[in-house]
Order: sequence, then structure tokens, then C-alpha cells
Amino acid sequence: MDSVRRILIVDDHPMVRRGLADMVCGELGLEVCAEASDAGEALEKLSSACPDLIIIDLSLKGGSGLELIKQVKAQSNEVKMLVVSMHDEKLFAERVLHAGAQGYINKEASPAEFIQAIRSVLQGKVYLSPQMTERVLERCVDQDVAELGASPIERLTDRELEVFLLIGKGLTTRQIAKHLSLSVKTIETHRDSIKQKLNVRTGAELNRQAVAWSLEQKLE
Repeated sequence: MDSVRRILIVDDHPMVRRGLADMVCGELGLEVCAEASDAGEALEKLSSACPDLIIIDLSLKGGSGLELIKQVKAQSNEVKMLVVSMHDEKLFAERVLHAGAQGYINKEASPAEFIQAIRSVLQGKVYLSPQMTERVLERCVDQDVAELGASPIERLTDRELEVFLLIGKGLTTRQIAKHLSLSVKTIETHRDSIKQKLNVRTGAELNRQAVAWSLEQKLE
């Protein structure tokens, strides 16, 4: 009989964690070994609970799912990671793979798809939706066309995108700095870079664009 695979769930919403845990515990050969609400707690549980797989949300209080993926990758090459998020797969899937995760699934996916994603990643496979898999393959085949077709937001770095998302949630520069544990000056530098890449002239215009984009994406 195969051994039970241990799963750590990282999400800052208790009800979401409970729902994910219930789905996992209802499956043969899978168990939830620990839960965490933020990146710091997740890193502690990584050491103490020894999971085979970490399920990570991108939006975490006091930190970033993307940064957590990179931190986990730096600590362990063995543990697998699957992102479960409401964010647009087209914008984030490749980023999480580059950061060190092995899969990406939207929170609106069915329970069956969720379990399929878990088992695929545990088997050492990369899990993406069929549409995203095709998109990634097309970008690999013709990188020049992919770059030309990329939207301005897709050209933002991981950190710039995190800042853009937090601007869209209405956070001030000082609040963003505190949330990401960075200096105000660093956030201001990121804002300037974002404005340049999005061809935005003023801070107020950047704020409006970020809020409008967040509403369009129906982000949490």
C-alpha cells in the first residue's frame, strides 16, 4: 500500500482552508498535516510538519504567495507546491512555475479538478488548465511573438505586479511598504517603474487604473 501523502494548506481565510482540507481528507492516500494563514507560519510548518505538498494562495496577509514559493524553493527541492488562487491564470501561472511551484488551479475549479491537480503534482507532473498549457507551449515555440503579444501588465516584474495589485486594493504607499516589509522609498521606485511600463503619467492615474483592473479581474 502506498504511503499517505502529507499536505500543508496556506491561505489567510479560515473558511477556505477548512473547505480545501475537507476535500483533501476525503481522498484516499491524502491527509492535511498542517495549516497556515501567512508566509511566516507556513515556513515554520514546513520544518515541523514535513509536507510532501504545499497548497498556496497568492494573496496572503503580510506577505506574498509568490515570495513564499521562492522561499520554500530555497529551503527545499523536495516539497511540491500547487497554487490555488482567484487570480487570472494567464497572468500568474507562468510566474508561479518560474518561482518554483509545479501547478496552478483557479479556486473556481471543481473539486474533482482540484484533486486531479494535487495528484498530478505529487506524481512530479506540472498541472495547468488545458488552455494555459497550450498558451505556455505557444510562447515556448515563438518567444518573439509572445513578447509582442504580452500586455503591459504581463511585462511587470513579480514585485511590481504585487505592488500594482495592492494599489488596486486601495492601499497607500506606506501601507504597501508595511505589507511587503519593504521601505517606502522602494515602493515609490516600484510605482515609478510601473507608471513607465503602463504609460501612466501621474500617481492618481495609476491608482485609478489599478483599482479598475482589480475590479475587472474580480480579485479578492
